[in-house]
Amino acid sequence: MRTTQALKPIAIALALALTSTGAIATDGYFAEGYGMRARGMGGASFATALDAFGGANNPASMAFVGNRLDLGIYWFSPDRSAERTGSMPSLNGSANSDSNSFFIPEVAVNWMLQPDMALGLTIYGNGGMNTDYAGGEINCGQGPANLLCGQGRLGVNLEQLIIAPTFAWQFAPQQSIGISPLFAYQKFEAEGLQAFSMFSSSPANLTNNGSDSSTGWGFRIGYQGKFDAFRVGAMYASKMSMGEFDAYKGLFAEQGSFDIPSHYGLGVAWQPDDTWLVAFDWERINYSDSKSVSNPSTNQAPLGADNGPGFGWQDVNVYRIGVQYRIDPAWTVRAGYNRSDNPITSRDVTFNILAPGVVQDHVTIGFSYAVSPGSEITMAYGHAFENEVTGPSLAFGGNEKIWMSQNFLGIAWSMKF
Repeated sequence: MRTTQALKPIAIALALALTSTGAIATDGYFAEGYGMRARGMGGASFATALDAFGGANNPASMAFVGNRLDLGIYWFSPDRSAERTGSMPSLNGSANSDSNSFFIPEVAVNWMLQPDMALGLTIYGNGGMNTDYAGGEINCGQGPANLLCGQGRLGVNLEQLIIAPTFAWQFAPQQSIGISPLFAYQKFEAEGLQAFSMFSSSPANLTNNGSDSSTGWGFRIGYQGKFDAFRVGAMYASKMSMGEFDAYKGLFAEQGSFDIPSHYGLGVAWQPDDTWLVAFDWERINYSDSKSVSNPSTNQAPLGADNGPGFGWQDVNVYRIGVQYRIDPAWTVRAGYNRSDNPITSRDVTFNILAPGVVQDHVTIGFSYAVSPGSEITMAYGHAFENEVTGPSLAFGGNEKIWMSQNFLGIAWSMKF
């Protein structure tokens, strides 16, 4: 009966996730963590078993979390800006991205089929390649224009929703493996890029074509094991082969291709007693799996061609450390730090006016309060410190600078059933 009751909020949360828009606190354009407990610990999660978000973190953890439902929503506020100096006076200017407040739901559920077997569902997203500049900051000779000499507003919006059914099995006491097939839906929109039509293989499919979507799939596998006070974890997520954005085949390399990169990681956690938990993760994100993301913007080929220019993002390493302290049976507090390599170099600043994913250092705090033995409220807050990259303009002379900072605040409700 309680399992049936749990299905109603899952359906509501899924509907919200499918219709929500926005960006996400980011390591590049991957979220810095999945699940409100992990967010409070800087995203550290590969070697922990704190909630039902194993489909986004480490599928093997689901064998240890019991029957539970986790529903959350968080407010995300990125501050993104761009500036050009040292060019012709009419081409110098600066702009702040307007869209800076988003509300993003998350949902996860886990059922124990047997004491050593679990079946779960995690719904999560990626984002962060999102900008919305007003336009009119410079004059390219034909009246007011946006920073890239196009008409009207300038920006892009990328949203990725991933549904991860998960199976986990304790093949030996305190030793688990898990697998999550990953089904992805993504949307993209670009506007204000008219000045680049002469460099496109398909100018009609470059900009201002509304929102386009594509689907694809992949998988995530994981291992987690407990050895006395230590728990270790490892996970690998495959590249997700996505369908093309046909409406933007004149922008993205390989005629509109935008695959989701593979990533993998290791984690270790130390829990000497029921009071303390310390966790550390390392993750590698292979942006080079997607030519649209990783191809240098200096590539000498038309936009949309097989080897056309991209955002020039490099593969990155991410490091996360989190601490949890249980004050008493009702209250638990958390803190964390997340450090990511910067995927963007000075060579590619011009293209990344559209996607200034340059933040590197995040700090987070959080807490949980047990309302009852089977119900809990969790909150988390995080701040990504401002970071900037400066480089020569590819098309307009002078130098360009992009910078970003971020804040998020989230709340989640968990139920054991």
